[in-house]
Amino acid sequence: MVGRQYDCLTNPLGAVRFTFDKAVASGSDPASFDRKDWGVGDVFRDFLFDNDGLAQVPILTPSTLHVVQPNSLVRFRGMIQDMLGNEFYVGAYKNEETWNTNKFSDVAQFPMGPSSDMRVWERRLLYCVPVPGQNTWADSASDGVINTYATSANREKRQRETCSVSDEMDIQDSSNETPNSPRAKKMREGESVPQENMTDATDCSTSMAPEFDRNSFPCLVKIYDTPESDLKLNDVFEFIGVLMFDTDVKDDKHGENEMANCFDEEESVNLPSSKVPRLHCLVHRKLSVNDMISISPTMEPKPELLRGIRDSLLRHLTVVLGDDELAAHFMLLHLLSKVHVRVDSVAVGKLSFNLSGFDKSSISVFGSRINDAIKNLLPYSQRMPLTVDYLNTASLAPVKDYQTNRLVSGVLQCAEGSHLTVDETPLQSGTLNNNGVENARLLKDLMDFQKVPLKPNHASLVLCLGKRVEYDFKYYKMKMDADVQLLILSEGKSNILPADIVLPFHPTAVGPLGNVDAETLNAWRWYLATLRSLTYSIGTEIQKVVEDDMVSARKVDRSLGTEDFNRFIIG
Repeated sequence: MVGRQYDCLTNPLGAVRFTFDKAVASGSDPASFDRKDWGVGDVFRDFLFDNDGLAQVPILTPSTLHVVQPNSLVRFRGMIQDMLGNEFYVGAYKNEETWNTNKFSDVAQFPMGPSSDMRVWERRLLYCVPVPGQNTWADSASDGVINTYATSANREKRQRETCSVSDEMDIQDSSNETPNSPRAKKMREGESVPQENMTDATDCSTSMAPEFDRNSFPCLVKIYDTPESDLKLNDVFEFIGVLMFDTDVKDDKHGENEMANCFDEEESVNLPSSKVPRLHCLVHRKLSVNDMISISPTMEPKPELLRGIRDSLLRHLTVVLGDDELAAHFMLLHLLSKVHVRVDSVAVGKLSFNLSGFDKSSISVFGSRINDAIKNLLPYSQRMPLTVDYLNTASLAPVKDYQTNRLVSGVLQCAEGSHLTVDETPLQSGTLNNNGVENARLLKDLMDFQKVPLKPNHASLVLCLGKRVEYDFKYYKMKMDADVQLLILSEGKSNILPADIVLPFHPTAVGPLGNVDAETLNAWRWYLATLRSLTYSIGTEIQKVVEDDMVSARKVDRSLGTEDFNRFIIG
């Protein structure tokens, strides 16, 4: 058997060119390849999933960014924080009598003269970031693969080779231009496109690699041949593709940072490759909570197995909550809650939980224990200390900035499956400004109606946790669904956040938590993730029982409404 003529790991563009040449040689017209896969996807899926190549692909992080080779295969796990639209690029062109392709690349393989026969194609741009609130155990990048092939000698060689290629030919689609637009025509005629509308070309000078923080490490992902409906804002994906990252910028001879000006003034679609790495996606897959479990138990969710795991997890939660068994049962129900279906404005399955009765002494002990337990069990969790100052100054709602054409993230822009703990115990009397009133109203509407009113002032985006998202793009509004669990810790019953369940907290002991082994922790995580992912359905007999209970309860208390009936179904 003849081996591959390319290395998918170190030379993925070789595989792209090989399959392109093969398709052209078979008689296919390159003009028909726009938004179509000529066999590249099958090659990489075979390498990654059928031949166990995925484990060899390094995960892109701030620590691995300076080790992996540009133009090599990498993977990036993150949340889609912004969708930057489409861009035009020269997808195929003729060099003398040979057709070549620029797909999955920012630079041309060969010079493109003014007489070149070109095909202008489109690709989508996604601005991705690490998942907000991702806990350490769920971060597979913490023990990611760093391949030894990325040596400094090879890096220098690749930089020299990159410096010899022509400038990249990306055209930004900021004004919905077509291939017949003036800029596209200039490309076909060999004229230059204005620099502010071009992605940054490679420049071989002084290396100034930026420093990134793990929690704010962005990646500009370029998507090909994928329906728009497959990728949504706030979804968590693993993108596998070709890395493009240029850390070389010119010396600042005139006292100005040329690259910084480029980053600030250009449209968001045009993020410099020296500041934000680019990944030309070959394969992508949406990640579930189960994908975050490093060693997922290979077992069927049988009743006997689930019962045993549930009992051990419940005992653990009881110890965490100071032997308050009732609180532990409701905490477990809360951690298992999920929006299964939506009926009008009601998100069926959500279960917000308010534990009341805390004081400064008990919150210092049990607040930390609850927070640590949630961080160990769930992949994404955040804690919000609610104070007057926080409400007055926080940016809870993501905002659409029309000056930069960017979506500025807010605290409440979370991935599906996130958990938010709101600590009300620091809240003291004070005066709320306009922003504070709006934030308080946003949180209250979140709990009451499972959606959030939009800010009436400058363009803003408001996210309703766990229920529905409303996006205000100044000129129009858009709603998006979300699914986030909310836990409120307070002294008395929360007036700002009227939860589905309010329970006074009565701890009787502060027992030692002990050491929980990794296998048990993974079993608990698997249990929570698996039960939340199961299809939700009510059999005919159970449905009749629930209906009868609802009718009986309504006879006793006529004030019962839709939210109360929702809790009947959850129970």
